[in-house]
Formats: sequence, structure tokens, C-alpha cells
Amino acid sequence: VLLLESGGGLVQAGGSLRLSCTASGGTISNYGMGWFRQAPGKEREFVASITASGGNTYHADSLKGRFTLSRDNSKNTVYLQMNNLKPEDTAEYSCADATAVMGLLTQQCDIWGQGTQVTISS
Repeated sequence: VLLLESGGGLVQAGGSLRLSCTASGGTISNYGMGWFRQAPGKEREFVASITASGGNTYHADSLKGRFTLSRDNSKNTVYLQMNNLKPEDTAEYSCADATAVMGLLTQQCDIWGQGTQVTISS
């Protein structure tokens, strides 16, 4: 399975973006999925994760209320809706499969996309 992120770009603070993570070469319907982000000079950090069915989602506490993760297994795609974006949200965002969903760590992800850059201007 290959993962491809899309939807990143440059937006002004207060704006919105929807990132997509689409799988090819296999189905992700049986996988939990997660998003991480990494800003320049910083550690990669957890953003959100979702169970295989989409019935449960987990978001980083600092992002709750602004970021929402969802999935459409019929399209083999996971979506990260990001609203009220702030300059500190600037980072490269990557999706990955998740062997565990609650408290997801990078070590629990085997397959990663190449990432998509999100830049928020003030």
C-alpha cells in the first residue's frame, strides 16, 4: 500500500484547508490511520487518528475544535479538515497507517506518505 497526501498549500491565518490521504495498491479499510506533522527544527507530533471503521477519532488536545479527522473507506481516503488555521500550524503533514489508534506514536506506524506542506501566513 502506498499513501499519498494532498491538499496542502499556503493560506492566511484564520483560513481552512482539507488534507487528503489516499491509498493505492491496496485497501486501508482494515487499518487505523493517523496524521502527524513536523515543523522545521521540531519533533514530529501527533495530530489525529481514526479507527478502521471511522467510528472513533482521537485528536491532539491542542487541536481539538479546529481539526477534524474523517475517512471514506469506499474512496480509500482519510481526510483532515483544518479550520481557523494559525501560523504555528505551519508544518509538513504526513499520514500513516496506525497499528494502535489511541495515544498513537510514530513507532506504531509502518507505512508513511511523503507528506504535504502546510504554510500559514499571519
